[in-house]
Amino acid sequence: MMVDRASALQCCVDCDKPREACGVFGVVNNDDFDIARMVYFGLYALQHRGQESCGIAVTNQNGITGYRGMGLVSEVFSDRILDQLGGSIAVGHCRYSTAGGNSVEDIQPLMANYKGGRMAIAHNGNLVNAEKIRRTLEESGAIFQTSTDSEVIANLISRYSIQTDDLEEILVKIMQQVVGSYAVIIMTRKRLIGMRDPWGLRPLCIGKLDDSIILASESCALDSVGADFIRDVEPGEIVVVQDKEIRSIKGAVSSKPRHFCIFEHIYFARPDSFIDGASVYKSRLEAGRMLAIEHPADADLVVGVPDSGLTAAIGFSRQSGIPYGEALIKNRYVGRTFIEPQQKKREQSIDIKLNVLKEEIEGKRIVMIDDSIVRGTTTRKLVQMLKNAGAKEVHMRISSPPVKFPCYFGIDISSKNQLIAAKKTIEEIRKNMGADSLGFLSVDGLVKTPVGALERGFCTGCFTGKYPINPTEEDCSDK
Repeated sequence: MMVDRASALQCCVDCDKPREACGVFGVVNNDDFDIARMVYFGLYALQHRGQESCGIAVTNQNGITGYRGMGLVSEVFSDRILDQLGGSIAVGHCRYSTAGGNSVEDIQPLMANYKGGRMAIAHNGNLVNAEKIRRTLEESGAIFQTSTDSEVIANLISRYSIQTDDLEEILVKIMQQVVGSYAVIIMTRKRLIGMRDPWGLRPLCIGKLDDSIILASESCALDSVGADFIRDVEPGEIVVVQDKEIRSIKGAVSSKPRHFCIFEHIYFARPDSFIDGASVYKSRLEAGRMLAIEHPADADLVVGVPDSGLTAAIGFSRQSGIPYGEALIKNRYVGRTFIEPQQKKREQSIDIKLNVLKEEIEGKRIVMIDDSIVRGTTTRKLVQMLKNAGAKEVHMRISSPPVKFPCYFGIDISSKNQLIAAKKTIEEIRKNMGADSLGFLSVDGLVKTPVGALERGFCTGCFTGKYPINPTEEDCSDK
């Protein structure tokens, strides 16, 4: 069974923020768990990584089957559907498209046949040479039905399976060919396989619940199902899970300097996740603390923009000694609503989602903390809201550097001409925002914030224009 349910998912209240590509979650069920509901709750915990579509595929006595649809996890899956998705292995995916389209054909997990049988693939990231590989495969007769990088991987598996039946050998060859960011989970009738790119750009971890083994984008998804965190999949590693055994394949590609995406710590990952040894929550606290050192403010109250700026605001308050408080109340029931993407309606949507506590900020000098500024439309509106409610001064502080460059590795950071920091100086941005002052955390300060990170090394390309991989001009324009 494979059913697609389309819905008109449009730009949401948070459209002025960069968006992640997706989250992945896979289970080898050795304990007779309700595997579909386990994956459901895992995807629910990873919903922040993609709200456009989602799917679950399972392997059982009938082969590999699944269900997928457009919308949130809670909208796509009902009890009736989950009851039909029993199995011994399962993989799930929630998606926001950064490469490829947003049609029902592009929903993952992608299910496909190859010489060795049937498989399901879930992918987080962007392959910068995907278009080049796609054209080469098409010239040799391959047919593509989606615009996803996952189908490129599936076609490579099919192509190399002509030469060998050893799937692990095939995946080693694929890892040597593809370039870019990827955390991939592949399910066959008997195995669950995880792959992480050699730079470690995208996260992937291993967990265990009784005798069952789990692969997930973030540790918070393990917590949601009661599993214990074992370790992160290492950059360049292939992990093979079969029954209760976990095997590791290393050395498929030459070692690379670690370049984990720093935006995971700034915004994307859930605060309760640990990635590569670092607490996301403590990273954001530290970012706020560093921000207070680099850009102090003479003010009466520190507030955060819900929800992404709250933790950094606490850090700023603790370092500066300025009291922390609430100024913006979030309507929890709006969520990511189906709002038209026009500029005027984007700004109207902020009024629906956020309201100002007038009695808390009236007559006060406010420091407002947010994690990033991309286009600047939301920030300008928020400053106006505080001043209209009686704030004497509004000092904006951003717990990341100015976003000046696009991302090619799985984050939907707009083309350069849509980034306000690529076109304006900080003083010009301040005037555009209507803020009394504006300060961004420096790159040097930012890369120090993930306390305890293993083998510290981060991709800061969207701030500096210096990327760990030099994407070809041809493939970057395609993306």
